[in-house]
Amino acid sequence: MAHTPYPQSYYAASANPVPERPELNGEVETDVCIVGAGYTGLSTAIALLENGFKVVIVEAAKVGFGASGRNGGQIVNSYSRDIDVIERSVGAKQAKLLGDMAFEGGRIIRERIAKYNIQCDLKDGGVFAANTPKHMKHLEAQKKLWERYGHTQLELMDEKRIREVVNTDLYVGGMLDMSGGHIHPLNLALGEAAAVESLGGVIHEQSPATRIDRGANPVVHTPKGRVKAKFVVVAGNAYLGNLLPELSAKSMPCGTQVITTEPLSDEVAQSLLPQDYCVEDCNYLLDYYRLSGDKRLIFGGGVVYGARDPSNIEAIIRPKMLKTFPQLKNVKIDYAWTGNFLLTLSRLPQVGRLGDNIYYSQGCSGHGVTYTHLAGKVLGEALRGQAERFDAFADLPHYPFPGGQLFRVPFTAIGAWYYSLRDKFGI
Repeated sequence: MAHTPYPQSYYAASANPVPERPELNGEVETDVCIVGAGYTGLSTAIALLENGFKVVIVEAAKVGFGASGRNGGQIVNSYSRDIDVIERSVGAKQAKLLGDMAFEGGRIIRERIAKYNIQCDLKDGGVFAANTPKHMKHLEAQKKLWERYGHTQLELMDEKRIREVVNTDLYVGGMLDMSGGHIHPLNLALGEAAAVESLGGVIHEQSPATRIDRGANPVVHTPKGRVKAKFVVVAGNAYLGNLLPELSAKSMPCGTQVITTEPLSDEVAQSLLPQDYCVEDCNYLLDYYRLSGDKRLIFGGGVVYGARDPSNIEAIIRPKMLKTFPQLKNVKIDYAWTGNFLLTLSRLPQVGRLGDNIYYSQGCSGHGVTYTHLAGKVLGEALRGQAERFDAFADLPHYPFPGGQLFRVPFTAIGAWYYSLRDKFGI
């Protein structure tokens, strides 16, 4: 079987030492088999192992190979559609449960980093930047909404104040969330994998799940082995393929692009982001950026529907970076890569169960760093028989994309084009 290495990203080049994890050969038995060693799978494994379950993870490539090891590295609270949208579409009890969980993922990340001594360049503070007065009104409403759910580490910033934390003239204001922040995402995944193994869990890399036998005792098959389990947790997200067709019907892989500069001098880095916060703007197709631990600017943005890899990522993202920081016009780009995330029509995650013993969580829709850590805890609760929080997610309505598998990409791209025009003209 072909060996799948990490993509050529800054994160892979600067990762902490990675142990070799063998592919699965032969048959093993366990309590829970998890498909996918990204954040969802690793977080679920830790939650289960801490409560006495035996866990085996099968991973098609390497730990954190997908979105977990390629994302912007930003700890952003809530969901891709905020709590007010949930409040309008579901009952009060369900909305309260989901709202109370909206800020838990970031806390779980920090707890895991502290408990398992994970070295991943954690920095506190995240900025939502307003490009227009309309964006600013949205942030004012968002602050009130989040404070209603007990989230109080927030500061609204006017135009003068935001320039103290982001050295650009693009923004009219913003909001600072001190419970947000940023990390080296692949090193977080690698640290969580080490935590899984320290608790007795087993991870098999280069072991893609090729089929799942359903029934009272599900079996996960890989090219050279199989795992017999009492429960299966499917955590493949945008890299799941068609393993379970009913999961692919209501979701769509999308690509986002990231570039990383050469290391900047302390003076230049300090001039760009004086407090070392991460930043995302409020556009529908948003830009996001931050400084790495070694003072590079990591800048991402754009969406490719259907997850095709653009031929020249730097040509797409560099102009966005220079619009924000024109002073970097002579700075070299050392790395450029793309990674896939899974989009749902509602922009809310899909959580559920197939039969009695196959559980899944997918479709973070761009808010995966925090949500996946919450999802792992919630899935762990459900397998222990505590399903109230799981059911709050599982009961969210989900629909197929217009046009089905054939036309979902062009239809979604047209919608995104419409919203990007609204962003451009401040409508």
